Amino acid sequence: MIALEVIDITSNPVNKYVYLSIILFAIGVMGVLMRRNAIIILMCVELMLNAANLLLVAFSAYTGNVEGQMVVFFVIVVAAAEVAVGLALLISIYRNISSTDINLLNRMKG
Repeated sequence: MIALEVIDITSNPVNKYVYLSIILFAIGVMGVLMRRNAIIILMCVELMLNAANLLLVAFSAYTGNVEGQMVVFFVIVVAAAEVAVGLALLISIYRNISSTDINLLNRMKG
């Protein structure tokens, strides 16, 4: 029988989670700044939101507070809405210019 072990964040230092969150957030920022594909940019924004969620959960568990985990729930809901609206906009843009490259969006000015 396999026993599942609950990870106690108070025994692990929080700095591991902070470093992982910084790395994830930096990858997301670099993706937003360097890529021109709108789908990749949306994925990088989601990566940045998940990095913030990781920090919220880590500090919430470390301090024994539940408010951080409740905020994470709302961030996930907002992220889901952002994805739905973003993908709807991307489909509309792709139907008009047949590309998801954001450099080509100046065609839609007028």
